[in-house]
Amino acid sequence: MIDERPFEDVETAEDGFSIPELKWRELVFVGSLRRDGEEFVRDPTRPLPPFRAGDLFPEGQRFAATKVGGRVFLRRV
Repeated sequence: MIDERPFEDVETAEDGFSIPELKWRELVFVGSLRRDGEEFVRDPTRPLPPFRAGDLFPEGQRFAATKVGGRVFLRRV
């Protein structure tokens, strides 16, 4: 069964968090997050859906993204 609420599916870790790969692809596709060199940054001019876990992608913060299974692990850089 596919989770219809991926904005709620955030798994935290000591050094970051992970979200479903499908949600990650959506964020990159709509431009909410864009590649900047080897990392990703939030584009404040693009819409970012709310996440139940709060402000996961603050403006000015850089993220390293690593695919792990069907999820993407994000670590602030």
